[in-house]
Amino acid sequence: MIMEKEIRIYNYRLSEIKTYLLAILFVIGNIALPQLCHLIPNGGKILLPIYFFTFVASYKYGFKVGVMTAILSPVINSLLFGMPVLNLLPAILTKSIVLALSASFVANKTQKISILNLLMIVLIYQVVGTLVEWAMTSSFYIAIQDFRLGVPGMMIQILGVYFILTHFDNK
Repeated sequence: MIMEKEIRIYNYRLSEIKTYLLAILFVIGNIALPQLCHLIPNGGKILLPIYFFTFVASYKYGFKVGVMTAILSPVINSLLFGMPVLNLLPAILTKSIVLALSASFVANKTQKISILNLLMIVLIYQVVGTLVEWAMTSSFYIAIQDFRLGVPGMMIQILGVYFILTHFDNK
């Protein structure tokens, strides 16, 4: 049986202060989590932490909060900590933005959360991002790094986002 649950989805406007406050909170999460994961050898490459709070933000709070989180998180991390390195920033930004767009779209369309929906979103942003990275680097091997190393991180995203959004839904 596919676990599916109705959840409350929000879509705040750019004129609402909540939009910016939520984006700031999720960006902070996307700054702290990668720092923790980088304590593990290859933790960033395996756990893909930069996408986690973008996923939660986009699914629960919509396109605007999600895209702000998707753009600001990697840029601020890169400026503060040098990770992601500048030459990887365009690929990570692409994946982050595609994640935000696809997560907010699926959430708005279904008004439900399911493991299948989350799996579909991860595959969409990873496949699109891989193709863009391949075009940018001309290296298929580099482009498929998330599929070679990051499957544990993708699974954590799917299960973690499902857990957070089903257990902390204030419906």
